[in-house]
Amino acid sequence: MDYYPAPGRNHLFVPGPTNVPEPILRAMNRSNEDHRSPAFPKLSKSVIEDVKQIFGTTAATSFIFPTTGTGAWESALTNVLSPGDKIISFLIGQFSLLWIDQMKRLNFDVDVIESDWGAGADLALLKKKLSADYAHSIKGVCIVHNETSTGVTNDLAAVRRILDGARHPALLLVDGVSSIGALDFQMDEWKVDVALTGSQKALSLPTGLGIVCASPRALEAAKTAKSLRVFFDWADYLKFYKLGSIWPYTPSSQMLYGLRASLDLILKEEGLHNVIARHHRLGEATRKAVHAWGLKLCTQKAEWNSDTVTAVVVPSHIDSGDIVKIAWKKYNLSLGVGLNKIAGKVFRIGHLGNLNELQLLGALAGVELALREVGYPVTLGSGVAAAQAHLQRATPLITSRI
Repeated sequence: MDYYPAPGRNHLFVPGPTNVPEPILRAMNRSNEDHRSPAFPKLSKSVIEDVKQIFGTTAATSFIFPTTGTGAWESALTNVLSPGDKIISFLIGQFSLLWIDQMKRLNFDVDVIESDWGAGADLALLKKKLSADYAHSIKGVCIVHNETSTGVTNDLAAVRRILDGARHPALLLVDGVSSIGALDFQMDEWKVDVALTGSQKALSLPTGLGIVCASPRALEAAKTAKSLRVFFDWADYLKFYKLGSIWPYTPSSQMLYGLRASLDLILKEEGLHNVIARHHRLGEATRKAVHAWGLKLCTQKAEWNSDTVTAVVVPSHIDSGDIVKIAWKKYNLSLGVGLNKIAGKVFRIGHLGNLNELQLLGALAGVELALREVGYPVTLGSGVAAAQAHLQRATPLITSRI
């Protein structure tokens, strides 16, 4: 058989990295420049300030590191906590597991609250533990807002109510890697102390930026926290902020231009509230498609449904990895594999970042083809039709074309 490359574009529907739109690619298509020049701080200050809008904060200070979400995790932990500090963290899937592993390796005393994969954080147990901590020995509560491996979104407002109800001073640290910029996130209202995200998810950028926002209370905690930190030290950034040159070391200038373009798309062109509504539309459409296929979600309750990723459980006689392989090999469609405990049992459809209804419908059509290829008797067009019916009702006119 003659070899030929895949025609057309790859349909990237993993839950990150996401599609990079043309305006961002064009913004990044530039040569290197002097980040110490008089002109560069204008760009730097604009993204440092405007990125706070997707976190829902005016009070926090933002830091942009040339790293991934994992680096942002480390920055969040080491700047506000000391070795041996007791923290509560929720294990609900692969990425919360990895963050917990990092916490332990950084020598924190981690009290893990574990739930079934597909369930949200056990907030009743959190309430019990905080209420019993009369000495306030718990210094932090760490939670993944949106667990990418299982398609579970946690209720952060409820976490804050529990902390306030117990009158507990523990810091609240949130992984918003696959939520911030796509789901409603209210850092100030929920009194989140440290929140973080990565560039390759809702921001629709390449991988390479870890973005952290720290509340005034977190900045105060950082003054006495004793964890070793160098590259991720907020103090170095704060010193350079005062000097006006912003960066304590060489930034990725191309990524910052891309971030500027991304923020413009989200905040100025579409509007953050419209971005959040679009993700809800696409999430609902995907869930209706899964139901029409006769399959179940990994997410155990509707209250935990994620609008950025849908994890689909396959029948026990099917290896979900085969669905992912055939979708990529035959239909140029990239889906997410099941991870760790749910490997082979689940495949994931990412629907976050800069994408629209017709792109999603194409991906759902590809999933149906792949399901048929592995022997699952899906009726072709059933999921697409269910999604179409929802989208036809829920999708508004494009505001710039009214």
